[in-house]
Amino acid sequence: MTATADSTHPAQAPRPLRVPVPDGGGCGADHASSEVRRVLDRVGDKWSVLILGTLSSGPLRFTELLHGISGISQRMLTLNLRQLERDGLVSRTVHAVVPPRVDYELTDLGRTLLPPVLALVEWAMENTDEIQGHREGFDAKVDGDKG
Repeated sequence: MTATADSTHPAQAPRPLRVPVPDGGGCGADHASSEVRRVLDRVGDKWSVLILGTLSSGPLRFTELLHGISGISQRMLTLNLRQLERDGLVSRTVHAVVPPRVDYELTDLGRTLLPPVLALVEWAMENTDEIQGHREGFDAKVDGDKG
């Protein structure tokens, strides 16, 4: 058993993360690791997480998404939706009406991603104050070391 840095909360040492790779290592292992990184880059991207979370309540039109995600530009939303659609996480449905209506919604695959994404968001919300306190303490220590 190990202790945290402040020695007040004992904790078990975390298990190392094991990423399954093809037998024999080599190029196959490099390819597998590369693909895992690409998927994590997509689903871990700030805008992708917010888009997926916003779509968790059901299909939305582009403008509803745009207004529902604070700080995202129209261009950034378009690019991210296109990538999420390419990855099979979001579907795009064009309705033949005037004016044209386009809806976006999570696919079955996208819905399987919701539990870990929403757990990450919940974790971030629960720990934001503590993390901010650590940042401030670290910054004060670094500033003190400079002087």
